[in-house]
Amino acid sequence: NTKDTEISLRAATETDALCLGVLATQVFLDTYAFNGITQAVANEVREAFSTESLSNLLARESTFITVAVHGEALVGFAQTTIGTRQCLAPAGAQAELDRLYVKEPFTNHGIGSLLLRNHESLAAAHGTSVLWLSPWVGNHRALRFYAKHNYEDFGLVFFHMGQHKIENRVYAKHLPTVAANPSLKRSANGMSRWPSSAGPAAHF
Repeated sequence: NTKDTEISLRAATETDALCLGVLATQVFLDTYAFNGITQAVANEVREAFSTESLSNLLARESTFITVAVHGEALVGFAQTTIGTRQCLAPAGAQAELDRLYVKEPFTNHGIGSLLLRNHESLAAAHGTSVLWLSPWVGNHRALRFYAKHNYEDFGLVFFHMGQHKIENRVYAKHLPTVAANPSLKRSANGMSRWPSSAGPAAHF
């Protein structure tokens, strides 16, 4: 029962790369591979979620990843890249919420909301005025989640997986203006104790 447990949020480190890749693979497959594993899905998982790929992401100065920890185990994470632009999103200093993944059965207990608020704050602290993402049109839980958090739909884009074009929606939100503080890159995630209380499984 996750309702009575505590979740810690902290900045991901290089030592998390292996577990992050496995967690991302599990959530990705649970969400998007409900009809089985195709060559395109297998290639996407291998390329996106290898330990090497996650290590490279963790080393990027413009990307930060926060992990949600239950005990010693990772149960979710959020990944944002500062400066990634999307022409359909509102004008401003943009950042992309690349991924927000929460493992079942830890969804619907507030972990996604905690991670999202954490990354909105981190993005704003880095001078971002517009945070955007591109969830899959078939991930209705994620679409409802972002709408609940005041993200608006700004149009259609496509995610390419092998030879397949997958329809995504561009969701975006204006963030409150705060003084930019680049020193928060690796420290602001901190170690925060939160009561476990809902979030989406994933988005592209």
